[in-house]
Amino acid sequence: MTGSLGVMFDLVITGGTVIDGTGTPGVRADVGVADGRIAAVGDLAGAEAVETVDATDKVVCPGFVDPHTHYDAQIFWDPWATPSSLHGVTSLVMGNCGFSLAPIGDESDAAYIGAMMVKVEGMSPAALEIGVDWDWRSTADYLDRLDGNIGVNVAAMVGHCALRRTVMKDDAVGREATDAEVAEMQHLLHLGLEAGGLGFSTSRSFTHTDGDGAPIPSRVAAADEVVALSSVVADHPGTTLEWVADGCMNGFREDEIDLMARMSLAGRRPLNWNVLTVDSARPEDYRNQLAACEQVAERGGKAMALTMPILVGMNMHFHTFCALYLLPDWGGVMDLPHDEKVARLADPETRRHLEDRAASPDAGVFSRLTGWGRYRIGDTYSAANEGLKGRLVSDIARERGVRDFYALLDIVVADDLRTVLWPGPTDDDPASWLMRQAVWDHDHVMIGGSDAGAHLDRMAGASYTTEWLADCLRGQRLASLESAIAHMTDVPARFFGLRERGRIEEGWHADLVVLDPAIVGADELLLEHDLPGDSPRLMSAPIGVERVYVNGTLTVVDGANTEALAGTVLRSGTHTETVPIPADA
Repeated sequence: MTGSLGVMFDLVITGGTVIDGTGTPGVRADVGVADGRIAAVGDLAGAEAVETVDATDKVVCPGFVDPHTHYDAQIFWDPWATPSSLHGVTSLVMGNCGFSLAPIGDESDAAYIGAMMVKVEGMSPAALEIGVDWDWRSTADYLDRLDGNIGVNVAAMVGHCALRRTVMKDDAVGREATDAEVAEMQHLLHLGLEAGGLGFSTSRSFTHTDGDGAPIPSRVAAADEVVALSSVVADHPGTTLEWVADGCMNGFREDEIDLMARMSLAGRRPLNWNVLTVDSARPEDYRNQLAACEQVAERGGKAMALTMPILVGMNMHFHTFCALYLLPDWGGVMDLPHDEKVARLADPETRRHLEDRAASPDAGVFSRLTGWGRYRIGDTYSAANEGLKGRLVSDIARERGVRDFYALLDIVVADDLRTVLWPGPTDDDPASWLMRQAVWDHDHVMIGGSDAGAHLDRMAGASYTTEWLADCLRGQRLASLESAIAHMTDVPARFFGLRERGRIEEGWHADLVVLDPAIVGADELLLEHDLPGDSPRLMSAPIGVERVYVNGTLTVVDGANTEALAGTVLRSGTHTETVPIPADA
């Protein structure tokens, strides 16, 4: 046993199997908590405590760390960051992909960033208008707004788009920055990191466009600007880098590998990117991506790929922006005014062209969306589509004697484009899963990439923690419970340098989850209208998550928040330590 019985514990969790986050086998032990920290682990029989919780037949593990979320806006109207917190997440990183809500210079910047978040991250316009007051300017102001008002631990990156917009206004999407403008952005970034921003994030991905359909500001930046901003983090301890680029989708080009290495070396910090997909039909993609990380390491930098251990549930629509819009030549049709788009989707020639282009090599990673027969029909809205909910498009097409794609479009057009579509995964085969299993333990791979807080009515990655545990225990069993928990706790905590988090260890912060291994998992995916303005989002309720503690305070009981605001703003240098790259090790 560690610790001493000569203390009054605030909490003792007794009789559970403690899986400490290091990957070692679980052991039967009690956990004592005092003053928000783990005070003892072992046999605490007879110990005095304000509260005692019986965890017999349960697992006690560290709270999960989600390295890639977009709760930057939602955290204001939902300080518990649901549903992530309900699925055992106690610490999260937001401000990823170059998208942060600070700094901003004036109201025009707020309006621009809000519209950008609606377009690129699928956030609800009503929720952003009702739930966020934009009453800040600097990163320091933004973080101060969160202090004492959050139910989870939050670390926030400083995004390139906000920096560029604040300095360059409308020119941020129109041209490269001058040396003076780059220097001003560097100054703002310095201030943001001094205030506790976790690091610098940027995007160069072709998938990211602003509210006007133009490339987001960071995509317009020259490579030297990106490197200059990356260099700022070197002056601030406990910081990091994050980016997303075209190569994150389709395999990195040489210029992207070079830029990734330059960023890491200039900042003297690790870099992570989102998201590594593994599909046995396109094995060259993920191998190229991992090779890119290895090349960065050979140059002395560090690049870590995020990957999801589950197949993320999502839906598709033809009436608003989704990944289908990114198929080659589809944007020109999908961005048309509604009535014109309906007419074009009913046109045989347009249909042939869209189907051909979707099947072309130019589709890249988005070819995974083009198994039209595997789509399952969700909600429908017309008499013509009555009785189709839950059915596969392939079966409907066979009955009608038409091509799968044409059957799908007939259904969508009959619903005035409102049909909810559930794509069938193309990568749910044994070969893909065996590839994933090997990838999970790769030196340059970290579990994560939920995008929680974004794409709210399209996908639901926040439940990956409980879904993966269920798969480990009762599904494919490709990873041990101890290994899976380590991948979602200690591994990301060590990557970001989170001080004394990610493990059950004496003296460390009491971020804890008590779960029932017999039933842990995630419930069916439902579309809930619970955002400000009754806006929708996909939600999957947790199963078997009995208790969650943040800094020793009970925040979740039986899948519901307690409304306790026990979270900490994880400020760089104060709550994080510097993680070296190979060049500095």
